[in-house]
Amino acid sequence: MITLPVASQKTSHVRMTLNGEQVDVSFAPYKTLLEVLREDLGHTGTKHGCELGECGACAVLLDGKPVLSCLVLGVECDSRNVLTVEGLGLEGTLHPLQDAFADLGAAQCGYCTPAILVTAKSLLDQHPHATRDQIRAALSGVLCRCTGYLQIFEAVESAMVKIAQQNGSAR
Repeated sequence: MITLPVASQKTSHVRMTLNGEQVDVSFAPYKTLLEVLREDLGHTGTKHGCELGECGACAVLLDGKPVLSCLVLGVECDSRNVLTVEGLGLEGTLHPLQDAFADLGAAQCGYCTPAILVTAKSLLDQHPHATRDQIRAALSGVLCRCTGYLQIFEAVESAMVKIAQQNGSAR
């Protein structure tokens, strides 16, 4: 059971763009972005992991860059852009990364997958033709205990090709 703060504890208010939509949210000032997303906004795709910034399961994009949402206070997100796994697809279609992960079995238990997907999206936004080493480095902060990473790297490479085709650029 989730216990939400009483109204008198909700003294912080921020307006952020969450997955492309502007939202206003009130919450207790001590809450992390992870807690605000999950408990106050109902976006549970971002996972609770170690809460120490070591596992990477809580990664989201803040202004286009991957951050560990367990280490960012919610009050720091006023007027910022936050992207979670729920915001990857457009108009009911999966993002090419999501398609590739499903097609290539890159998600086993799925716990780390949301963080890997948003982190990979950030990488491919910055480096549309990323090398295997760049992919490895970018994803190194998100721990996976199931796949051994090979399928994950292959899925990111597959998505990279699909994205390039959609954008009309060849490698």
